[in-house]
This record gives sequence, structure tokens and C-alpha cells, in this order.
Amino acid sequence: MGVRRYIFPGGYSPALSETLAAVEKSGLWVTDIEILRLHYAKTLAEWERRFQSHRPEIVAMMDERFCRMWEFYLIASELSFSHGKHMNFQLQLTKNARALPLVRDYMFEFERKLPAKVAKPK
Repeated sequence: MGVRRYIFPGGYSPALSETLAAVEKSGLWVTDIEILRLHYAKTLAEWERRFQSHRPEIVAMMDERFCRMWEFYLIASELSFSHGKHMNFQLQLTKNARALPLVRDYMFEFERKLPAKVAKPK
């Protein structure tokens, strides 16, 4: 496949089951798991939008063939995350199972206090 050969040679996204098996062997505790399937679809759509806004420059740096492969990757990946079975996940790990509160509220409170640094898309 072109993505494995040209976009991410040697790239591999392990399944959640593979990741959790490795975490269990490490002695760490999984204290939270968040599935980012639809979030990542939106991320890929934004990358595609930004890519298209700079496409002529990228063609000059790389070539037309690369750009077509990159477009295919971004669009196919977005569809796989939004309508297929692809997913990204985020694990929260700790050495001590009692290191964190029982509910997620502390994460939301912390994020509310952060300054808004993320630029809005034009």
C-alpha cells in the first residue's frame, strides 16, 4: 500500500488490546482511557484544509505525485475515523492507583483555567 511505503514507512498503530497488554506487563495502572475517533477525523479534515491552502508550495518542495498520495491519505483517513473502525486513544497511566481522584472533574477544572492559546481556523 502506498501509505505504508511512501507516507509512513514502518508505521504501525497498535490496537487498544495490544497497548493495554503492554501496560499491564509494565506494572502501571490505567486510570483513564479516552477514545478520540471523531476528534481525529476533525483533525485530519483540518490538516487537509491547511494542506490545500499551501499545496502549490508543497508541490514545489516535493512533487505532484507526493501531493496526490498525501491527499489520498488525509481524506481516506478522515473517512476511516468518521465512518469506519479506526480510532485513536489516549491513556492516562500512573504508578499508584490512588494518585488521582475518582472522577474526571479535576481534568475539566484544570483545562478551564488554561489560557486559550489555540488559534481558530479562518
